[in-house]
Amino acid sequence: MKKIALTVVAFLCAVCLVLPGAWAAESVKVGVVLPLTGDQAKFGEVEKLSFEMAAEEINAAGGINGKTMELLIEDDTGRPEVGRSVVEKLITKDKVVLVGGGYSSSVTYAAAGVCQQKKVPFLVNTGSADNITSSGWDYIFRLNPPVSEYSGAIESLLETVIKPQTVAILYENSLFGTSGAKSFESSCEKLGYKVVLKEGYEHGGIDYKPVLIQVKQLNPDIVYMISYIMDASLLMKQAKELKLTPKIFMGGAAGFTLPEFVTNAGVASEKVVSATLWHQVLPYPGAMDYYKKFVAKYNKDTEYHGAEAYAAAYVIADALKRAKSFDRKDVKEALAATDMMTIFGPVKFISYGNMKNQNKLPTYVVQWIDGNLEMVWPENVATKPFSYPVDWIKTWGYVSN
Repeated sequence: MKKIALTVVAFLCAVCLVLPGAWAAESVKVGVVLPLTGDQAKFGEVEKLSFEMAAEEINAAGGINGKTMELLIEDDTGRPEVGRSVVEKLITKDKVVLVGGGYSSSVTYAAAGVCQQKKVPFLVNTGSADNITSSGWDYIFRLNPPVSEYSGAIESLLETVIKPQTVAILYENSLFGTSGAKSFESSCEKLGYKVVLKEGYEHGGIDYKPVLIQVKQLNPDIVYMISYIMDASLLMKQAKELKLTPKIFMGGAAGFTLPEFVTNAGVASEKVVSATLWHQVLPYPGAMDYYKKFVAKYNKDTEYHGAEAYAAAYVIADALKRAKSFDRKDVKEALAATDMMTIFGPVKFISYGNMKNQNKLPTYVVQWIDGNLEMVWPENVATKPFSYPVDWIKTWGYVSN
């Protein structure tokens, strides 16, 4: 009997030595990389809160097969070199089994390079530059659409309702901005719209009037802007001051959908249209519940960035539950086999065109109406009719001469 007992003990000890540390631990460590300070902190904040809310729910429901999903959230400060550094730390020091997050495309691309080199799965939930999933990397997965697909619903609205002839494109000189501008320019050429100006600007500027004066002189039907929150707000405030009145102002998502856009831009935000990837009224299970829970818990609104993070946490948990072990190759294979519904929509990683491990989803159009972000296109999911044409002078409160 004693011999049998010793044999059992020896066997258990051997198992503990063979199993990876994460598999035997009481918690499963997941790294999350987000901008928590700096100019992009508002985006990072809504995503961090959404990740944490989802993790609380997942752990309350039993976690990862009885183990706690432990989020190790690192601040990338919105800088690629910091993103690389914190991902290195998460992988080598903290021994995470998977990395999530990824807001800015420039930071996400840098972090993805590290994860691919180290062979650690990375589920991107916001960074959208095409090359993040068009570089042939097999350890990199993306929940959200690439930026080249952001304008899908915008194009439909332009063709069906606005029918412009001329377009001006203003964009931030970042990986996200340049990729999005190039893609939208190609769309305009395909649709037969003349791009009269395509102008980049440096992020964090305080005076965009010189380029806006150029836009006013060209008098385009559409002004399409790809900007983060502070630039988006300032562009619209200065467009209002210059009484720049195209048929419509359009944003390429990002800064034009955050609640802070209204706070910062004031009346200049009214009737501005933007591409978006999600809205709480979409018929995805739990979409409205997530929105209401977030508002109740944090006393603030959320939008597509938060929904991406919340959904990503559930995708990560699902993959970890199905993984044969927490070995990174097994986690990668479980992530690759994902086929599930989330509040952000269906998630299934596929390859198409140049894309690898890319989720494919439709896009939508929202408009700020009476200070609320309303879904306006496609019509079958609209919460309010698209407000068009817009009398900008009246909307902004100017007295007509």
